[in-house]
Amino acid sequence: MQIQPNRYYRMVMRYAAHETKKEKQARCFNLKMVTLDQQERERYERFREQDDIPTHRVTFYDFESYRVVEGKIKEDMEDKLVLAMGKGKEYEFLPF
Repeated sequence: MQIQPNRYYRMVMRYAAHETKKEKQARCFNLKMVTLDQQERERYERFREQDDIPTHRVTFYDFESYRVVEGKIKEDMEDKLVLAMGKGKEYEFLPF
């Protein structure tokens, strides 16, 4: 998904079998994504399995605070971005 500055996005949070209900989906603003370099990824090697080591950092405002989440890109389609955090937790971002 092409992330544009100064645009609102819908955010869906999932954990295992639970998902944010459609009427309670959050909005976020100022979404940014950067790729973690090798040095940043190495700090996770002691704490996580190789499959769960994050590759990207996503930052955004969700009207409560500034958030920073790190994970792997599970899906990157034209109309959505899914970031897998490991152990069944995911964040999905959709254009608003």
